[in-house]
Parts: sequence; C-alpha cells; structure tokens
Amino acid sequence: MEAGAHFEVEQKFWVDDAERFASAVDALPAKWRGTARQVDEYFAHPCRDFAASDEALRIRRIGGENRVTYKGPKLDPHTKTRREIELPLATGDAGYAGFFELLTSLGFRSVAKVSKSRRTAIVQRAGREIVIALDSVDQVGTFAELEIEAAADELDAARAAIAALAQRLGLSRNERRSYLEMLLSAQGSA
Repeated sequence: MEAGAHFEVEQKFWVDDAERFASAVDALPAKWRGTARQVDEYFAHPCRDFAASDEALRIRRIGGENRVTYKGPKLDPHTKTRREIELPLATGDAGYAGFFELLTSLGFRSVAKVSKSRRTAIVQRAGREIVIALDSVDQVGTFAELEIEAAADELDAARAAIAALAQRLGLSRNERRSYLEMLLSAQGSA
C-alpha cells in the first residue's frame, strides 16, 4: 500500500425499515447533517475493464456541486475498503458538461447513472468520526452505509469500529456490491 494514501473503509447494509434505523442512529446519539440528492455518472475506461479490475470512475453531482472520484479495487473480502481519490470540479451544468466532454474525448464511455437520496449523520466512536448514510437508491432499494476515511496503518482499527457500530445499530444484511453493480443487475445489464 502506498505511504500517505487515504482509504475509504465502508460497509453497506440493506435496510428494511428506514424509520427504525433512523431512530437507532438518533439513540447513539449522532448528529444528522441533512438530506441531499446525489446523481453519480459512472464511466468505462477505453483500455481496461473496470468491472474486472474492481475500479470505478464517476462524476458526482449534488445540486450545483460536481466532483470526480476514482475508486480502486477492494482490499478485503468483508468490507468495501479501497483507495479513493476525490477532487472538486467546476460548479454547475457547465462544470459537469466540460469534464464529461473531457472524459469522452479521451475515450471514456458513460455506463450508467445512479440516483439516490442520501441522509447523512456523524457519530464519534472509538476516537473516530464515522459517517452514517441512509440511502434510498432509485430502482435498487434502501441501504445504510458506515464509512471512515483512514490511512493505511489505521485500516484494521477502522474496520473494527465499523463492525462494532453496525452491531450496535442492528445491521446484519451486508452488501458488498456497489450501487452501480446492483442497478445494472436490476436492469439486466450485468
């Protein structure tokens, strides 16, 4: 693993009852940060198969804000721990269109858009800030994501903190597939 690299340590779980889950988060206690609509457009690389290499490249739109994100391959069989690089782009439709044009000019191809409503909360556990997301994903379902950003030497502690919080929240139906994989499967494209 690269020195100084930052990793996203994440676990995703199916949620059958969003209100019950939100109440469990409230009881931690946690601080809700609000709800936002996110639209993620994923791209295929012109020379390698991201599905085979377990990588992803996307543009995320949250209102007028745009970000480009690269996600590396998953590093373990239980969580979605992976290297993540995320950079801000110019805002608004022009910023999105400009970067979309750059990618397609380089041979990248749009694969699919994943749209979701995300409600986020922050909780402190074991000296770490854990982001809790309650996602309602169009055409896919409702999920909870627990996420910590960590350095390479903190991965085991981050995984343990997420596992403990998941148990406290009663989350047991782990889902390792990405929303993109689930959407493509639901559409019969995977």
